[in-house]
Amino acid sequence: MAVTESVAGGTPGQTRAVHEGVLRRQSARESSARTYARALPIVPVRARGLTIEGADGRRYLDCLSGAGALALGHNHPVVLEAIRAVLDSGAPLSVLDLATPVKDAFVTELFRTLPPGLAGRARVQFCGPAGTDAVEAALTLVRAATGRAGMLAFTGAYHGMTTGALAVSGGAPDVRVARLPYPQDYRCPFGVGGPRGAELAARWTESLLDDPKSGVPLPAGMIVEPVQGEGGVIPAPDDWLRRMRQLTADRSIPLVADEIQTGVGRTGSFWAVGHSGVTPDVMVLSKAIGGSLPLAVIVYRDDLDVWQPGAHAGTFRGNQLAMAAGTATLAYVRENGLADRAAALGSRMLSRLQDLAREFPCVGDVRGRGLMIGLELVDPEADGPVPGRGHVPVPVPGSGLVPGSGPALGERGATPAGQEPTRTPHPAAPQLAAAVQRECLQRGLIVELGGRHASVVRLLPPLTISDEQATAVLDRLADAVAAAARRHETHGPHHPGRHGPAERAG
Repeated sequence: MAVTESVAGGTPGQTRAVHEGVLRRQSARESSARTYARALPIVPVRARGLTIEGADGRRYLDCLSGAGALALGHNHPVVLEAIRAVLDSGAPLSVLDLATPVKDAFVTELFRTLPPGLAGRARVQFCGPAGTDAVEAALTLVRAATGRAGMLAFTGAYHGMTTGALAVSGGAPDVRVARLPYPQDYRCPFGVGGPRGAELAARWTESLLDDPKSGVPLPAGMIVEPVQGEGGVIPAPDDWLRRMRQLTADRSIPLVADEIQTGVGRTGSFWAVGHSGVTPDVMVLSKAIGGSLPLAVIVYRDDLDVWQPGAHAGTFRGNQLAMAAGTATLAYVRENGLADRAAALGSRMLSRLQDLAREFPCVGDVRGRGLMIGLELVDPEADGPVPGRGHVPVPVPGSGLVPGSGPALGERGATPAGQEPTRTPHPAAPQLAAAVQRECLQRGLIVELGGRHASVVRLLPPLTISDEQATAVLDRLADAVAAAARRHETHGPHHPGRHGPAERAG
């Protein structure tokens, strides 16, 4: 008997036994590299839309959505219908890079959604099944097209887990990658935030490219996330992104937009670059474009198409079920205006979460775009430097500013003439964020953690979430924050009898 059948017809004790047995065997047999399974000890057996049912019979509201891969939520009818149509047709399911009607329909729908400046002269390359494969393809492409080797990438970036993708992410050094500051308000690397911080970040980039003694030769490309997801849900300022587009265009540097998590309406625009009106030279796409199944492509300007046959390949780049599911998803999002819906609902959710931040000092920042939302948890009573911020102030070239010095967040202090006052946010509180995630799970809400210090609670609900469901999500999250904050105040890092989340987790 299938697990789902036994769970459906079993007693509470039997369903609990299935739940515990599956988790026990996973812990005994799977790699120590498993991640989500550690923080979310559930056993999904059924799902529809926003809702997951576990083997223990509990129901959860899923605001992880396959790390953003489920634009329409779980098992949407149009996706299931598209998959069944391919299965019932007798068509081959995997065809390498051969042409098929299913692929043709997918490419046609995909090109219909592209930024206007790219759609009329685009080429598409199907890669391996994961986003990191598409990132590798993009790096290979721009290096081949320009004859150059280096790349420009940004602090806090996440582009995947393969060698090249890790190199342009924030977690792995590579001498061929120059790391640039990514502007953000709350933890601005220059201590000022806002338009001034974004201007300084752009000026730093311009100086690096134009200074013959910078040590950074003209690169093969620049890769950027329009909203950093794993980096902490940090939207790129529109003016800054337009500046990056102009800087790269003026120097014949291909601009690569990583839209793996931000694409297909997630941020309130079909593609997140649409907020700024930027047309990149290369777009890296995965996750939602496969309609919940593995699919990854890059789309790029035709003059970059210098590859020789076989220069970048992959056995599973011909996944017909994923293409069919992807076509259905892209069309449904486009035809039903789900990007606009994400913008409007996301704005209302952010507004309510800002009220939560005013109520609880441990919510240091609320930010996001569309239905890509983050709450950064902090320790408002902690003293000392922000984790990850150096003690030695580094002058910003040409600005007269010394980052990391000045009054606390929200305070104005005396500063030299012509300088903006700096600010220092409270230290990140990763243990508190983990406690909020656990409290959410106890209330039937699945959320993800991210950010530089794993202190950002992330919401990635499906674009089909209803107003009523959004209210339920926010109610459960607010209750979880309140519970975790109370426990943190009683057993927090400044309490002599502390038994914090990390210790309790064992």
